[in-house]
Amino acid sequence: MKISLACDHGGFEFKESIKGILTDKGYEVVDFGTYSLDSCDYPDFASKAAKAVANGECEKGIVICTTGIGVSIVANKVKGIRCALCTSVFQAEMTRKHNDTNVLAIGAGVTGPNLATKIVETWLDTEFEGGRHQRRVDKITDVESEEL
Repeated sequence: MKISLACDHGGFEFKESIKGILTDKGYEVVDFGTYSLDSCDYPDFASKAAKAVANGECEKGIVICTTGIGVSIVANKVKGIRCALCTSVFQAEMTRKHNDTNVLAIGAGVTGPNLATKIVETWLDTEFEGGRHQRRVDKITDVESEEL
């Protein structure tokens, strides 16, 4: 599976750690930056990772900033993306089972490294249940297409 990965300076060290874990588990990682601790703007990187999922270049994506909030907002602006900010393993499991999320957001300043690893593993290992949940995901897609 190919996974897009992106962060801002607040999530850089966390991203590097997650990238190593994913690579060790055999995932192919496309790193959209940032590539240092230098101050930068999270929309520049999170949007690239989300677009890579939306256009099919990657199957799933993970975006990271200090809180996870900014990157999740940006990712959810990309048509076709269902990004969830998860702070627990339960949220990671349920957002895959019920919402078929394709991008995971994590806050490096909120979630410790051990918990983040479990969240990522759970999110990647959990399948969408479909069934009644598919109807709800379809309704999310409909909202995305509505005219204002």
